[in-house]
Amino acid sequence: MTEAVTAAPSRTPAPAAVRLSGVSKAFGTGDAALLALDGVSLDVAPGEFVCLLGASGCGKSTLLNLVADLDKPTSGSIDTGGARVALMFQEPALFPWLTVSANIELALKMRGVPRAERRERASALLASVHLSGFGKKRPHQLSGGMRQRVALARALALTVDVPPGSDGGQGTLLLMDEPFGALDAMTRDLLHDEIERIWRERGLTVLFVTHNVREAVRLGDRVVLLSSRPGKVVEEFPVDIERPRRIDAAPVAALAGKITDRLREEVGRHGG
Repeated sequence: MTEAVTAAPSRTPAPAAVRLSGVSKAFGTGDAALLALDGVSLDVAPGEFVCLLGASGCGKSTLLNLVADLDKPTSGSIDTGGARVALMFQEPALFPWLTVSANIELALKMRGVPRAERRERASALLASVHLSGFGKKRPHQLSGGMRQRVALARALALTVDVPPGSDGGQGTLLLMDEPFGALDAMTRDLLHDEIERIWRERGLTVLFVTHNVREAVRLGDRVVLLSSRPGKVVEEFPVDIERPRRIDAAPVAALAGKITDRLREEVGRHGG
């Protein structure tokens, strides 16, 4: 008598806020083509804070541009599940002739928010980054750290589509390309606290690019290490350290040391 064989139930992939499948990106064609990314596959869960780390030129910023749909992959696919996506650059890139509030209101205008609502919502966004009362200032009147807070508020303005005070974080993907790299250590440490608070309060999904290993461990739920060019995922490090964290805490330093050793190995393997 032949035994009946029961087929294993098919498994539906777990939902992801970002799913990259075999993503490659080449610039140029033919012999002059430069392969920046090579077969990158990565899932980022909703609400996860993932830090991308790697040597200069490994394609981290290119990867963010692809996720933001500012460029197209040469091959592979990227799925953000219809989430609203905002990209925060290394520089604040604020319009100097506009007030702080007007810079944020411009982003709201691009979103189609009615004029009557823009000022109220810009005020609420400034409050969320602890800049209440600075709406009438010009960017040159603010410190570097304050300008980055305005840039963060503007990025949030591109994603939040519910009235101020409501939970606007659902379906929100924030891409951050070394936003604190040019700041002094103390300002950067304070902004680490700010972005962690906003991430928690709004339920954001964050993909954060950095060269700073300790910064990656300080902020991330997971650190993803990319190889030297062409960039590909070589290792992932879960960060099982209780929050809130200090960048100089012993567990942060220990994991950062382990990741740094692996990064050195990878750079050395490519002759860097």
